Amino acid sequence: MANEAATVDYRALLEDERNELLERLAEIGYRAEGGVSDHTPSYDSNFADTSQVTAERGEAEALAIQLRETLNEVLGALERLDAGTYGSCEKCGNPIQPARLEAKPAARLCISCASSN
Repeated sequence: MANEAATVDYRALLEDERNELLERLAEIGYRAEGGVSDHTPSYDSNFADTSQVTAERGEAEALAIQLRETLNEVLGALERLDAGTYGSCEKCGNPIQPARLEAKPAARLCISCASSN
């Protein structure tokens, strides 16, 4: 990861992704730690199609789960950066290629190990 990686600011990429995920969670009414925020979308209790409201809530919850999982991956990558282990495959220990880290900054596995899972 030495030469090519030195030109990429992975911390900035990860912090930008973290901030975007936090914003998206807030937009749909969820906090990063899993609870509903003060800005929860409101649904009209007199709305004629309660099944639609239920479906929309279910979709929002599913999206929030996915966003929180991605956020946890990003936070883990930031911790690895701080610990000095960022960019090493968690399975085989080999360096993760810079192109993979640019495409997916929170990657924990090299291409070989990721494709063997």
